[in-house]
Amino acid sequence: MANEKMLAQISDKAGFIAALDQSGGSTPGALRQYGIEENAYNGDAEMFKLIHEMRVRIITAPAFSGDKVIAAILFEATMDGQAQGKPVPSFLWEDRGVVPFLKVDKGLEAESDGVRLMKPIPGLDALLARAGKLGIFGTKMRSVIEQNSPAGIAAVVKQQFEYGAQIDAGGLMPILEPEVSIKTPDKAGAEKTLRDEIIKGLDALPADKQVMLKLTIPDVADFYKPLIDHPRVLRVVALSGGYTRTEACKLLEKNHGMIASFSRALINDLKKQLSDSEFNAKLSEAIDEIYDASAVKV
Repeated sequence: MANEKMLAQISDKAGFIAALDQSGGSTPGALRQYGIEENAYNGDAEMFKLIHEMRVRIITAPAFSGDKVIAAILFEATMDGQAQGKPVPSFLWEDRGVVPFLKVDKGLEAESDGVRLMKPIPGLDALLARAGKLGIFGTKMRSVIEQNSPAGIAAVVKQQFEYGAQIDAGGLMPILEPEVSIKTPDKAGAEKTLRDEIIKGLDALPADKQVMLKLTIPDVADFYKPLIDHPRVLRVVALSGGYTRTEACKLLEKNHGMIASFSRALINDLKKQLSDSEFNAKLSEAIDEIYDASAVKV
């Protein structure tokens, strides 16, 4: 029953997805942005303890609820952690009405043929089984496109759909994230190549299967409408990709049917040094702005 309610929420509810899934490579930067310098901790254990405390502060804040945040993407250590005495996935769904997702990729390979494929994901089946028992609804995995390289983009999409099939077989909803870097010289061309390859992958899916897509906000408004309307797509969400929150929201509100799944654009104004009331006010402001760009289009 919970899974059916989660599916309905992800499919139809107005709102956006919070990306709280910074991993080992990006955690020092996230902590620095939060106001914690690298000399304030020693080693990965202390670093991940601090980032977990930051994430718990976010998800337990009054503003963070399913009214506007329909889902949250978690790092594996966050999934395994606690919030107010409960496993984080249970707390999100039962106490906040927020559907939990899990980041499953293990980072990126070096650039080759204009793209960065995902590294292998060993032990994925076991991770999916464990995540399902903890109440995780779906997963997310990221590749990066640096150039309008037809062969490279085809390889990215092929890898995303292959892992997507494995995730679906494990009982979870895959979010495929072939990010086009906003620094790509021919970004619009790369987006056309990507859209064409994704449509091929979607058309090849069985009629009873669906995926979600997490994409860079396109240069041309509503460019991904064919993907949003495709029967094999549950929902299309947008990454902020290095744009400021204001920039990302202005672009997003021009793309009908596309909702946000922002990370940095959501948390950039949050600082450890803020009082709880100041922290919640900053978070509430960000949530309202991102919600409006996701739900109210121009």
